Amino acid sequence: MALCCYASASAQQQDEKIIKSISDEILMNGTAYDNLRYLCKKIGPRLSGSANAANAIAATVKMLKQAGADTVYLQPCMVTHWERGSKEVAFAYLPGNQKRHLNICALGNTVATALAGVKAQVVEVKSMEALHELGIAGLKNKIVFINIPMDPRYIETFIAYSESGIGRRSGPAQAAKYGAKAVIVRSLASNIDQFPHTGATQYNDSFPKIAAVAVSTADAEWLSAQLVKYPATEIFLKTNCKLFADKPSFNVIGEMWGTEMPEQIVSVGGHLDSWDLAEGAQDDGAGCVQSIEIIRCFKKLNLRPKRTIRAVLFMNEENGSKGGIAYAHHAEITKEQHIFALESDAGGFTPRGFSLQMNESQVAKVKSWAPLFYKYGVYHFVEGHAGSDVGHLRKLGTALAGLMPDSQRYFDLHHAANDVFEAVSKRELLLGAINMAAMVWLVSEYGL
Repeated sequence: MALCCYASASAQQQDEKIIKSISDEILMNGTAYDNLRYLCKKIGPRLSGSANAANAIAATVKMLKQAGADTVYLQPCMVTHWERGSKEVAFAYLPGNQKRHLNICALGNTVATALAGVKAQVVEVKSMEALHELGIAGLKNKIVFINIPMDPRYIETFIAYSESGIGRRSGPAQAAKYGAKAVIVRSLASNIDQFPHTGATQYNDSFPKIAAVAVSTADAEWLSAQLVKYPATEIFLKTNCKLFADKPSFNVIGEMWGTEMPEQIVSVGGHLDSWDLAEGAQDDGAGCVQSIEIIRCFKKLNLRPKRTIRAVLFMNEENGSKGGIAYAHHAEITKEQHIFALESDAGGFTPRGFSLQMNESQVAKVKSWAPLFYKYGVYHFVEGHAGSDVGHLRKLGTALAGLMPDSQRYFDLHHAANDVFEAVSKRELLLGAINMAAMVWLVSEYGL
């Protein structure tokens, strides 16, 4: 028993030493911040199917090779190809023949309005239940304003996002069922400002498809107050977007081969695509460069993992998830052994913990490593959703985890024009990479 305890203590001391070396290397010599600068400033928005997305693929292949990956390759996938077109226009008609401009953006994958735009009376609903209650009688030939704010009482802001997101995800399809002409959705943002936040909507092929836009939270507040004073307010809006046939693209993969069990794969990644409104720094350039940094750090320190480590930069998470689907499908048909997959898609903010999507014994094992993370700011290990891209591996029995950075500022930027490189702290970004690298190393050494 004493020998067992000694061996365990000795192993923990060695793990502490290795993680400290990882931390020192990344904080002193990490390249993630510079890689993110290049991705944001030299390439910019990376909507799937776009020329910028193709440029990002080429750039990250080069980054992974420079990081020292044993092999770098592209995994084909067919991705959603939607284009926004020219800038959207919307304004409300005010008494006295006045107009008020509204800050809007088309929701991802939405259809456009007619070439002349659409003009109609606007009807506000504050829940999906209220939308259904109004039905055809209340919504036919109207523009429906779905005003569901994110609930500020949630400390975990992703819970508020998930709850309020029903309006963006299914509201346009449901309003179309009742004969609405178009839909305006309050942006899914945790603050009040003038930035509209996009995001994908999901049509129901049984219903007509109508144009759908997001409006800034500041304008949503104004419009709601305006409708109290003038219930017959009319709005004009015009969008110019188009959904094309799916287009060939790629996931970018870099591997570091395992020394003892190379057939067992530990994946770590983020999604390379971003919305077209901004640079996609937090969502999800951060997760991509953090994953590349793990390969670079291990190579620099000559750390030789027992299992194969695979950095995966997924394509098309934002409006189709087809890169994640293709990755899991390839794993299934080739019978690859995916023992663990870690995703970073919650921004490059200060890391706080990991969400664990795995069985009880695996959760217990990960939690036994918790003391190794405390000095690096991570203390929160909870069962929950790991991530959209790695989630497709769950059907194969893969244990999943998601990095949980502090989320209080994430929805100030999410899917909006202010998600730019300047909003990322180098220190916070690197701390996330350190904790991801520590988790990947422990799983590669001890399995689950």
